[in-house]
Amino acid sequence: MHQAARLEFERVMDEFVRWHVVPEDERSPAPAWWWGPAMAVVDDQEPMSSAWCAELGLSEGTSFADGARTILALFVEQTSLTGPQDFPSIAEGADHDVRELHPQPSDDSAFQP
Repeated sequence: MHQAARLEFERVMDEFVRWHVVPEDERSPAPAWWWGPAMAVVDDQEPMSSAWCAELGLSEGTSFADGARTILALFVEQTSLTGPQDFPSIAEGADHDVRELHPQPSDDSAFQP
C-alpha cells in the first residue's frame, strides 16, 4: 500500500473513533471526506491492525479492503452531508454561528505600476 494512502486511512480511523463514541442520536452523518481515503485502500488485502479491526467491529486480521468497505457502507443510506463544523456531533456543531460572507474590495495595492 502506498504510504500516503495508509496515512489518510489512519486519519479516517482516528476520526471514526471520535465519531463512533458519540451517541447515535447525537452523531453527525458520516463525513464525505472519508470516502476518498477508503476508496484508496478498497483493493488492499494487507491485514489491518487489531485495534482498527475492533473499532470497525471486524474480526482480527481483516484486510484494509474490508475495513474500507465497512467505512463506505456508512454512506449507503445517508441522505445528508456533514460539514466540518458539525463533526463528530450535531450537538457540538449546533452552537456555531452562521457567518455571512460579504464581498471585500480588492486590494490592488500590491500590483502598483
